[in-house]
Amino acid sequence: QSIIRHSDVLAAVASITTLSATFICFAMSLNNNTTVIAVAAAFGLGSLVTAAFLRKKSQNVQFPATAASKTTAPIVYPHYDLENKPKESFLKLNDMLIQEILDELPQNYNLPPRQVEYLQNMLHYTIEGGKMNRGLMVVNAGVSILGKKLSNTDICRLAVLGWTIEWLQAWLLVADDIMDSSVTRRGQPCWYKTLGDAWYIAINDAVTIESFVYKIIKRHFSHDSKLLLQLLDLVMETTLQTELGQLSDTLCDVLDLSDLTPSRWQLIVTYKTAFYSFYLSVAFAMAYAGIPDKAAYDAARTILIEMGVYFQAQDDYLDCFATPEVLGKVGTDIADKKCGWLFTKAYHELASPSQKAFLDEHYGKCKVGSPEEKKIKELYKELGLVQMYEEYEQASYDKIMALKHSEAGATLQAAGVPWQVFETFLEKVYKRSK
Repeated sequence: QSIIRHSDVLAAVASITTLSATFICFAMSLNNNTTVIAVAAAFGLGSLVTAAFLRKKSQNVQFPATAASKTTAPIVYPHYDLENKPKESFLKLNDMLIQEILDELPQNYNLPPRQVEYLQNMLHYTIEGGKMNRGLMVVNAGVSILGKKLSNTDICRLAVLGWTIEWLQAWLLVADDIMDSSVTRRGQPCWYKTLGDAWYIAINDAVTIESFVYKIIKRHFSHDSKLLLQLLDLVMETTLQTELGQLSDTLCDVLDLSDLTPSRWQLIVTYKTAFYSFYLSVAFAMAYAGIPDKAAYDAARTILIEMGVYFQAQDDYLDCFATPEVLGKVGTDIADKKCGWLFTKAYHELASPSQKAFLDEHYGKCKVGSPEEKKIKELYKELGLVQMYEEYEQASYDKIMALKHSEAGATLQAAGVPWQVFETFLEKVYKRSK
């Protein structure tokens, strides 16, 4: 089979940075609402160009952009204790990946020590501290599919893929926090908040983390050109889907409340959350296991998108009703005028004319912790949304579990993907509190 030239891939990644930088400079001259939309558009445009480059094909496998680089050290994976210390072993892989990046920057990019130290602090701050469900699921799924065939190298490579999703998550959150003017993330100030008046540097940090994702994949999977192409295709397509979901979300800033409908919410959460938070983890494991059947990937997507939509409804609920101490951040959806599950239900299905008038006057216009925000939360309770959410959560769980006996479940079983992969993922998020 013909594959793309790796120079095309590298050129595509460079295009992301160039186009993003151009749009970001333009965005800085605009007002706040237009700025966040322009920044979101910059990220999306970069991925569109990347996807276009992937359409090119050639039978040559070369690395002309890095051929003159100094030789990097050979990869030596640590022992991965899957049975006794799965999280600790997973965390060690991230330390290794960060160190690989830091070691290469002075050698191949002439980066001075001060900038290297800055990136070291930035990477640890932005990537670590999460629940790591997305990353750990790549390992869990790979083990479930391949079973005893896995060597220590195989497990470590699955963990590397898991960390590329965590790094993807990191740069998306850095950008998202800027666009939403968020205050805290994972129990500490958002990264851009730590930079003071130079907060805009975090925009470049976000796209830098994204570029490192491709460096990691190239370093650890270039030994298998076919697999490398599949992994790049998955991560690039998923990134584009996520950025288009983010665009649909940020455009809500300039829409009327009547435009924030349940169908728009479904669109946003499918693209902004479900693909990268659920589908990518399992698809990575399937690709690494050598599963070629497109029908199996389609079947996995059907199940995991359903799971991702439920997850985001759960996230919307927790943003409103979980405490910052438990949630790890301050909920801002009401102040930010988010097209959330609670709001769309209240505004379009349950509220009386007077209650809708109150939402028209204050939703997206009040401050966090203000009397108006508290009144909206009380309104949600009066409308019975707490009980409605609990019923929705149970119904979603039952619906997803029933897919085991569906055509999608049968397709996956025939392809060698056991149902346990999906049940394990679901159990990680079902009735979560943060």
